[in-house]
Amino acid sequence: MKRTYQMFAGLLVLLTLSACSPTLTSFTQRMYDEYDWTESELKRIQFYVSDDIVLRRQLTGGKSEIISGEIKVIDGREVEEVVIRRKTPGVLLFLPKENRFAVSFEADGDDRYLVFGPNPKAGSRYALLASEWRRRSGTVTYEGRKFQVDASSAFASLMVDLKKIRKISVSSRTARGRKVND
Repeated sequence: MKRTYQMFAGLLVLLTLSACSPTLTSFTQRMYDEYDWTESELKRIQFYVSDDIVLRRQLTGGKSEIISGEIKVIDGREVEEVVIRRKTPGVLLFLPKENRFAVSFEADGDDRYLVFGPNPKAGSRYALLASEWRRRSGTVTYEGRKFQVDASSAFASLMVDLKKIRKISVSSRTARGRKVND
């Protein structure tokens, strides 16, 4: 009997914890079109990244300033690396152009952002965009500098907590007008 009670209590705790955590869903072009959000509404949505993104750039000789990354030695070369872990929260800074989101995952520095847009090969999820993709890597701009990302980062996409988004959408209403009383 005691063991059954412990199992029930454990299950109850697990269900309570899972109910509190966000249920993340891929942010897609269909969702964007369906809700027809303005830029200011999009800035109120909490985004998350679906997969780890690792940005790397090789440091050349001479003086260099490392702000957000860390220095690593890979194959005898000094490399600056910025890691954005899976489920890291981010916010929309601006829309560079139609269907493009500049999302920042760091609290300081408005030049620390990545650009996401709908990827038809991935169900129109808003995936990481690069200025150029090659077989094993892509080139992105971060902090005004060029970084390389692995090809695995190509499918890193934006995620949202759908429950919270629905609350944002439900809170809107249309005024019906008000007439003067005779």
